[in-house]
Amino acid sequence: MVSIRGRLLDLNTPRVMGILNVTPDSFYDGGKYTGDDGILRQVEKMLGEGATFIDVGACSSRPGAEDVPIGEELRRATNAIRLIVKNFPGTTLSIDTFRSAVASAAVSEGAALINDISAGELDPHMFETVASLRVPYILMHMRGNPRTMNALSDYENPVKEIVNYFHKKIHTLHEHGVSDIIVDPGFGFAKSASQGFQLLDSLSYFGILGKPILAGLSRKSMIWKTLGIDPDRALNGTTCLNTIALLNGANILRVHDVKEAMEVVNLVSLIRKQNSG
Repeated sequence: MVSIRGRLLDLNTPRVMGILNVTPDSFYDGGKYTGDDGILRQVEKMLGEGATFIDVGACSSRPGAEDVPIGEELRRATNAIRLIVKNFPGTTLSIDTFRSAVASAAVSEGAALINDISAGELDPHMFETVASLRVPYILMHMRGNPRTMNALSDYENPVKEIVNYFHKKIHTLHEHGVSDIIVDPGFGFAKSASQGFQLLDSLSYFGILGKPILAGLSRKSMIWKTLGIDPDRALNGTTCLNTIALLNGANILRVHDVKEAMEVVNLVSLIRKQNSG
């Protein structure tokens, strides 16, 4: 369960988070949704296909991405959120940012969750900001930043190390009074493809943290590089790994393709229902 705007959302039934990158340079959909019409069409499509959340990103976090000035990230994020709130009131919006000022502005415009790829590492004010805003916080594991992370994938035991990392972060957040926390292992962020598959295979181990688990596998390089294809042809692989993620305990799938993810959720939920009966 997480509390969103004063109501409890049950995550025992898996949910889908639709990705909306309002950036020119994201790895898969960069430049597609920078205009108002494109944003509204994509949001309408994702909501119609069953997305519970829309995750708005205004600063690319693809490997090697250049830093975006905070003013530009603020402009992109707040424009998109205002547009969505006006045209699709009641939509549950998440802001994908590592900057506390952007998170605060986004929540004031109508965002209801904060999705931070850095788990507070890139902004020392993030945890206190989350606590003051009283919104759920998605805590993702990453080392370094998008420009340096590919060189920081040296782990002795990635599963154990990342679970321990989350344990410490969750303790600190609890000390700040934050209890609605979702953990994201950060597939593709300072992890090799083989480490990503190890994390996916061991995803159920993250259940010891007692927090909902988000899996962000959509069209990631661990899929398309392994299969020798490109992100445009990685939907089938994404569906395969999303199925494994749900079977291993994921509560939220963060995806570019909502319809296909909802089909996975519905089929896996049906199997679980039959097995429990």
